[in-house]
Amino acid sequence: MEAVVLTAGEGTRMRPLTLTRPKTMLPVAGKPMVEYSVDALRDNGVSEIIMITGYREEVVRSHFRDGSEFGVDISYVKQDERLGTAHAIGQAAGMVSDEFIVLNGDIITDPQLVGDLISAYGDMKPETLMVLREVPDPSSFGAVRLEGDRVREIIEKPSPDVDAGNLINTGIYVFSPAVFDYIEQTPLSRRGEYEITDTIMMQVRDDLPVRAIVSEREWIDVGRPWELLDASEKLMKGLERSIHGEVEDGVTIHGPVVVGDGSIIRSGTYIQGPVYIGKDCDIGPNCYLRAHTCIGNNVSIGNAVEIKNSIIMDGTNVNHLSYVGDSVIGADCNIAAGTNIANLRFDDGPVRMRVKEESVDTGRRKLGAVFGDGVKTGINSSFNPGVKVGKGSRIGAGCVIYEDVPSDKLVILKQEYIIRD
Repeated sequence: MEAVVLTAGEGTRMRPLTLTRPKTMLPVAGKPMVEYSVDALRDNGVSEIIMITGYREEVVRSHFRDGSEFGVDISYVKQDERLGTAHAIGQAAGMVSDEFIVLNGDIITDPQLVGDLISAYGDMKPETLMVLREVPDPSSFGAVRLEGDRVREIIEKPSPDVDAGNLINTGIYVFSPAVFDYIEQTPLSRRGEYEITDTIMMQVRDDLPVRAIVSEREWIDVGRPWELLDASEKLMKGLERSIHGEVEDGVTIHGPVVVGDGSIIRSGTYIQGPVYIGKDCDIGPNCYLRAHTCIGNNVSIGNAVEIKNSIIMDGTNVNHLSYVGDSVIGADCNIAAGTNIANLRFDDGPVRMRVKEESVDTGRRKLGAVFGDGVKTGINSSFNPGVKVGKGSRIGAGCVIYEDVPSDKLVILKQEYIIRD
């Protein structure tokens, strides 16, 4: 069986993190989200993968290349216009010869679910097979009504007054090549896109065998910045200790910790796993890395820095006497000495964050900041919980940032001095 992995979209709700990479290439527990899909397919014997790319496709291609490093064979098709999931899947027409799996690259799932899917398809032999799961509230997803194991209706983001049940579409499918004929006939939706759920409903109305399995295996939908932290926390539960770099005398390590090749952990550092540290990092001395912290490659963490439950991307420096709590810090940032990123409101209430111009309750009691790539802070700058700083912005010394800063801006503290003899 072959596979089509969708990795064309930007992920506007993830800005500013996605201004420089597609959403599927954001790191979770030490590797890009879409790599979990590749691993799950490979582990279940699927080695022929077609990636549908689009926005910032060079980031995807440079990471995976031909797939050989990941034990698979990857080919690419670029979706020049992002016109919906049906349009994206339709880009693979002529490239697949038999039944094929479709995975959304921004979904992280238990690899065994892919095995369950392949096995169920072999038993049922339907035209289309969907994976569903039960949730308390289907209003943010596509709800699916079943009759036995046959799909009868798909309701996109049902309103509370609609009894749509509690089964939702996970975005994981097996299709026969005949689906491409239906994709060509799929009309534009009200959102102005060609939706694969509309394609499937055309098959249902034609009384084709469209079936579903309901799975309780791990399925993580990552759509907003703080959900990267949620996903990392879940995935790092299974982390195993693996230390390839240098650990100096006087370092204390508790729990599962990964240290990549070429990294050095300097004396006095205390690491409370699970913690992931990539390649060629310089950590310490006297740092405190707390649970669920993920550090990319070529990262420098200076003296007396504390980092808690955060994602620090490649090439970033966090300099001495700084604190980073429950935050996502982009690549190639420079966090100056004495920078403090707060993660707890005075009233202990849930932290809010702006997503696409709307203030959203994140549901998290502790949440720090989100920095795009290339952000630089000045010494002793501070950031309130839930703020975002766009790519390439500069925050001057001593500033207290309490609202979002757009990309490529300079923020300078204006103050007056009184100098007396």
